[in-house]
Amino acid sequence: MSMQTRTEQRAARYVSRLIRGMPTTDGAGVELTRVIGQPALPMLDPFLLLDAFRSDRPGDYIAGFPPHPHRGFETVTYLLAGRMRHRDNAGHEGVIEPGGIQWMTAGRGIVHSEMPEQQQGLLEGFQLWVNLPAAHKMDRPAYQEHAAGAIPEEQRDAGVRVRVIAGQTARGTRGPVLQPLTEPLYIDVELPAEAAFDELLPPAHNGFLYVISGTLLAEDADGGQLRLGRDDLGVLSHGDAVTVRAAEAGARFLLVAGRPLNEPVARGGPFVMNNQAEIRQAYADYASGRF
Repeated sequence: MSMQTRTEQRAARYVSRLIRGMPTTDGAGVELTRVIGQPALPMLDPFLLLDAFRSDRPGDYIAGFPPHPHRGFETVTYLLAGRMRHRDNAGHEGVIEPGGIQWMTAGRGIVHSEMPEQQQGLLEGFQLWVNLPAAHKMDRPAYQEHAAGAIPEEQRDAGVRVRVIAGQTARGTRGPVLQPLTEPLYIDVELPAEAAFDELLPPAHNGFLYVISGTLLAEDADGGQLRLGRDDLGVLSHGDAVTVRAAEAGARFLLVAGRPLNEPVARGGPFVMNNQAEIRQAYADYASGRF
């Protein structure tokens, strides 16, 4: 069935921009690919940053992310391979393992660390930053943590596999993460060779596709066909349905969408607020030990 046939009764979303991930480092020198939060795509409201990490060279990741503060947004860590231990200044500690998710609401302020729980082998995953509305930036810090076994997996025709982390698919599978402030959808989709995938999205949500492996075929603004490869991000136009297809070798990708906040954004390193006065206050609070 063609992409056009699948979406002809709905407002089809297409890839309006293709963003290539750029190499960078963060933490204590961890090698990353930055996709959102770089000059080509500073943000996609409510998403502030998307970093991918993938290496089997310990020197690229072993130094990890020593203690650092956050305020005003959420950090989402999704791990595909390896193990990461997280600790914070409120006594919370745990290990994220392959297939697990940690959705941390930094709120009014937290100091945490994320350190590899391994000396060798592959470490692969993502960190996504999700903004919080002004009325909730100073909420109490909170966690939603779920191991791989708690992430529901939807099996579709032709061997299509969908892991649902947040939100609900059109077929009714609901992920364990709930966040009514931005109503996110966060799914991990694996397609066999030439298999198609379609999904409904709230029309006003901003959304993107991010290719983990293989090649994904998607429509562009002119109705042509784009090929998205590993570490490519496709910004989706508005609409209520997206349809994509895997190329000959199959594909694995993230589909992420969220309700935009449409509020001013002021950034200051690890803090994201609505104006610079609030950023200065965050630095002052952190310096005086009020996190």
